[in-house]
Amino acid sequence: MEYIFKIFRFDPKDEKHPRSYFQEFLHEPGPNDSIIEALMAIRNQQDPTLSFRYSCREAICGSCAMVINGTISLACKTTVASLNTPLITIEPLPNLKVQKDLMVDMEPFFSALEQIKPYLQSNGEPPPEGHKIEEKDMEKIDQFTTCIMCGCCYSACPVASRDERYLGPIALAKLYRFVQDPRDRRDFSDWVHVNSPKGLWGCDTVFKCNDVCPKKVRPADGIIALRKKMIIEKSKRIFKRKP
Repeated sequence: MEYIFKIFRFDPKDEKHPRSYFQEFLHEPGPNDSIIEALMAIRNQQDPTLSFRYSCREAICGSCAMVINGTISLACKTTVASLNTPLITIEPLPNLKVQKDLMVDMEPFFSALEQIKPYLQSNGEPPPEGHKIEEKDMEKIDQFTTCIMCGCCYSACPVASRDERYLGPIALAKLYRFVQDPRDRRDFSDWVHVNSPKGLWGCDTVFKCNDVCPKKVRPADGIIALRKKMIIEKSKRIFKRKP
């Protein structure tokens, strides 16, 4: 069966097409082809200038996140046949600047991650046997360790679309993952900066980030849990100061 692929095109260096537009390609994919395989075939057979990102093709690296028929998802995980339509529209992720065609600038996404220091802070030298954690403690944070940093949640977030200062869903969820980890020794002063509208209290809790996550991380769960932890920590310090 031949499909029509309606693909978003934009090249800042293309003087002939200075603005974005959609270009249609006819392509007959294999019965089990994914969207990324279809895009690769179109690029190889019809237009070598078509630009998009991909790497593992196994839903592990998160490179091929894009909008497919209005839904944010991984192109390697989405099969052409599963869409049940001969017209397939493909667009770049929203909330991020388009660099070329389906490629976006992920800098704001990674910059937000850097601000919460997404790594274990244990203070001092690690023990010879490594940093161990009890299974019961790991179960509390395991949900947030499967993030592949694809940017789907950030792109679906209505807050990120209107406020570029907002840290975004996965940055806050990853922060919860570390402050809840008994091996992490970061002080409250290291993460109290998220107690602001651009951090914890900016989230609208509409759960769009949960809906689009390809790994079922459910970032909004982490944000809500971190809000509770923030209130508890602030309360401890208020009562501690009372005579």
